[in-house]
Amino acid sequence: MAQVSNTYSTYDAVGEREDLSNVIYNISPTDTPFMSAIAKAKASFTNHEWQKDSLAAASGTNAAIEGNEVTFAAPSATTRLGNYSQIAVKSVIVSGTLEATNKAGRNNELAYQISKASKELKRDMETSLCANNAKVAGDDSTARELGGVESWIASNDVMAGSSPAGTGADARTDGTQRAFTEAQLKAALKLVWDSGGDPTMVQCGSFNKQKLSGFTGGATRMDPAENKRLVAAVDVYESDFGALTVTPNRFSPARSVHIITPDMWAVAFLRDFQLEDLAKTGDAQKQFLLAEYTLESRNEAASGGVFDLTTS
Repeated sequence: MAQVSNTYSTYDAVGEREDLSNVIYNISPTDTPFMSAIAKAKASFTNHEWQKDSLAAASGTNAAIEGNEVTFAAPSATTRLGNYSQIAVKSVIVSGTLEATNKAGRNNELAYQISKASKELKRDMETSLCANNAKVAGDDSTARELGGVESWIASNDVMAGSSPAGTGADARTDGTQRAFTEAQLKAALKLVWDSGGDPTMVQCGSFNKQKLSGFTGGATRMDPAENKRLVAAVDVYESDFGALTVTPNRFSPARSVHIITPDMWAVAFLRDFQLEDLAKTGDAQKQFLLAEYTLESRNEAASGGVFDLTTS
């Protein structure tokens, strides 16, 4: 087909208004499963400390004769632990001219940028809390860093590498990666339960979440044909020691599966989320978001993990 001679089309005209949608599409994930599941605590110093304790081993020979002279066992002291507070910051600066213009998708550019920054800050915090990172005391030229989950879990780990000391002072040493199996998960769960833990959460990356969904447990999975649905996910794992919610976490180490007792962990805030204005030094508005926080590992023996897993 040919265009009729002298047709005035959009290719010739000048002055058409642009067609720009008034919606901004952003699919970047903002869920923080670990931080949302654990407790929240208050810190009052940059080295946040707490104590843990344990009972003496159970004895099957605790039997005394009549008239027995009482003897006293040596008492055991509590263990004092600590983690350093980490300062997380996101800053935004918007020119006065940009704020005055007519924008698609938002009326207030500064508010929009702060909203984005707050989500980014939470993602950064989740990543730090779940990391295999040793705590750093810091100084005037070095930032303080908190010891992440993997620098604490030491008692109940199934791995190919080496365990940390369990005090947050050192990171675990990676070993040769191998495929995630149900036997590994069951072995780690047994260790946690034998240590006294009652875990209710398993968190892992996408690849090993799919591996876990392939576990068969002790039964054959049945999917009625009339439902026309194939269930290929495991969201709750019924173990010998209780049910655990299986949660994929985009920000936890992909090569690890964490077995968590949530009330034995807390995010402790020295300074909770706050928005601060900065002094104007030109034709722009400046603000920054801040949170100063750390990870409280109340008793690492209540949790565990399977480490050094393949990720593809």
